[in-house]
Amino acid sequence: MEQKQGLRELMKIRSFMVYVAAQTMTRFGDSVDSIAYSWLVYILTGSELLMGSLFAFNFVPNLLFSLFTGTLVDRWSKRKVLAAVYIGRGGMVAVTAALYALGWLEVWHLFAITFIISTLECFSKPAEMSVVPRLLPKEQLLAGNSIFSSLNRTAELVGLSAAGALIAFIGISGTILVVSVTFTVAAVTVLTLRGLDAQDPAADEEEKAGGAVQKSRTMIADIKEALAFVKSHSLLLGTTALAVVINFCVAPLNVLQPVYVRESLGAGSAGMSVLGTALLLGMIAGSLGVGQYGKRYKKSTLIFTGCVLLGACYAALSIPVMLPAYRLETAAVFMFLLGASVSILNTPISTYLMEVTPRHMLGRIGSLLGVLSTLAIPLGGFLTGVVAQYQTPQTLYMIMGLFMLLPVIVLGRRKSFREI
Repeated sequence: MEQKQGLRELMKIRSFMVYVAAQTMTRFGDSVDSIAYSWLVYILTGSELLMGSLFAFNFVPNLLFSLFTGTLVDRWSKRKVLAAVYIGRGGMVAVTAALYALGWLEVWHLFAITFIISTLECFSKPAEMSVVPRLLPKEQLLAGNSIFSSLNRTAELVGLSAAGALIAFIGISGTILVVSVTFTVAAVTVLTLRGLDAQDPAADEEEKAGGAVQKSRTMIADIKEALAFVKSHSLLLGTTALAVVINFCVAPLNVLQPVYVRESLGAGSAGMSVLGTALLLGMIAGSLGVGQYGKRYKKSTLIFTGCVLLGACYAALSIPVMLPAYRLETAAVFMFLLGASVSILNTPISTYLMEVTPRHMLGRIGSLLGVLSTLAIPLGGFLTGVVAQYQTPQTLYMIMGLFMLLPVIVLGRRKSFREI
């Protein structure tokens, strides 16, 4: 009899739920830290240029190190890697809080701490990608990824809501110390995952064999193997190309959202919170929907539907500007649908990657695809800054939303894509 795919069945897998709990804590900490750190940077520097520079600088370690860190993570214990990364991140944010409280924090400290934290994330991302396939049977990956994503988004939503209250009651330093505690607790929680090794004996033997071969080779040989693997799987290349285009296209949404809210919608800073909350709620709803009903459809159907809905809702953000009233509310509806489409699109892509990639290569493959996708983000941000001098945000949203539809239409014409 086919195994049920709901949360109740997943809750019986203790190791998976423990890992979800650890990840939920880190996502809560990340969301609180994003608000507190932004306030800290602005108070310390008063410069939007420096804030933008720090944002761009955050991507440098990923571009420099991810291919190598993914290879190393494939060789190491995922449990120990995650614990070490979380302890390291907790320590760095604690240092930030202490320096700020003592009045010793300077701009160069921010760049140094950002570089260290981003480098640590180069280890955690491939490790996190490698964990779920080790904890769940293959037939439960789609449901597990959906529940995992929805709980993480919920934690982010709670963190965003809690950040303002924490800053008001205990200050920026105190809030950042709370973030440090969440990462430390997450590290201890991950260390309890003694059964992180493969549950499937056949897969376990495959991983041991792959790991033994890997240890006898150089890192460059491992990277070449990852490149050859991706090249031999045209659908991985196709979904990665789709991710590159989407990351490029959404740059105006990320960069120009304050301008869109203030000048196009006529709303204040609270409007940013409304749209951000609507986006996260949409992601949660989309993840829960995929978890509940996604097994009924092919992954290609979910990917195609998610991308078309994403592009259409993105382009539709130009509509509220033309309305005489309820502009913000209408934009929030489109942001909710946009968030749902992100989950409908991302969950089957992540699941497909986990299904087709040998587990001893997940770190390398995930890092390689992540680097390729990330390359489009700074390029899109730079071009957005140039074009935004001549076009309104809503015009760029409409153009990019429609452009986003082209790659999935091309991909959808391929028979191999329609069969997954």
